[in-house]
Amino acid sequence: MHLHPFELHRPTTVEETVRLARGLPGGFDWLAGGTDLLPNYKMHLNVRPHLIALGGVDELRGRSGGRVGAMTRLGDLERDSEFGASYPGLAEAIGEVATPLVRESATIGGNLLVETRCFFFNQSLPWRESLGYCLKADGDRCHVVPQKVKCYATFSGDVAPALAVLDARVEVAGPDGRRSVPLLALYDAAGDGIRRTHLGPGELLVAIDLPDSARGMPANYQKLRVRPAFDFPELGLAAAGRIVDGRVESLALAAGGLETYPRRFDELTGPLLGERLSEERIRALAESVRLAVRPVHNTFLAPDYRRRMVAVFVRRAVARLGSVPGGTAG
Repeated sequence: MHLHPFELHRPTTVEETVRLARGLPGGFDWLAGGTDLLPNYKMHLNVRPHLIALGGVDELRGRSGGRVGAMTRLGDLERDSEFGASYPGLAEAIGEVATPLVRESATIGGNLLVETRCFFFNQSLPWRESLGYCLKADGDRCHVVPQKVKCYATFSGDVAPALAVLDARVEVAGPDGRRSVPLLALYDAAGDGIRRTHLGPGELLVAIDLPDSARGMPANYQKLRVRPAFDFPELGLAAAGRIVDGRVESLALAAGGLETYPRRFDELTGPLLGERLSEERIRALAESVRLAVRPVHNTFLAPDYRRRMVAVFVRRAVARLGSVPGGTAG
């Protein structure tokens, strides 16, 4: 495999980066850790004539309290004991991303914006060419759900669900200045599956902001995948909340690896606030979440199995958050 020629740009400030992005002809991609983008470029997947390398933009790196720069390496966060103690569920999700070697290069912002995946997109050029390409790259038809309107590639990041249950926000910089939005508002849930986010032309993810309420919040993350390392999630489920003596003080669930975007299930957990949990109530919640998701056959594991595992993971996640009288984790 070889890379097509491209021009590499190395800005040093957020403002310079945004100005540069506005004036590049023919399109560009942001280059963060490169652990997903460069393999895709080697596969000749949606190659752009320009890459903007973000490694020289100091503002995008490092952590201060609950603010994490988008270019912060996952490996650095994994070694940050104070960060892990403050945000245990998020640390758990970070530790599940790919392999230790990949996490030394991969960034937290890159994982939030990681490419969606399916059998038909993430393949070599000759393989895709023999099939007639796909809606997301060079073709005009989705092979997962055959039609010509929407791409059904699956969101494949681990970090987004773990941040979503902590009510994280993201800061975005663009030609019209800076804005802060809730993390899940970053993703286009109603779009065509190809345009995955609500980032405008030339907008850059600057940082992730965790609220004070997230510090010390009981949380956990579980990942379903074929191999115990390296693989992208077939299902990633995050939970956060406080369950004290069986009563729900707060509870949030979010999932990735099932649909084209990560999602939270507040409409299902909200009615439980203030209630006492029982094993029966937990199983009812787990079944409700299972029925709410719609995975399709675009990854290694069958959609029905992934849906069944949603219910299993929900039961385990809630059990780990606090004591439930008579409850089990199975």
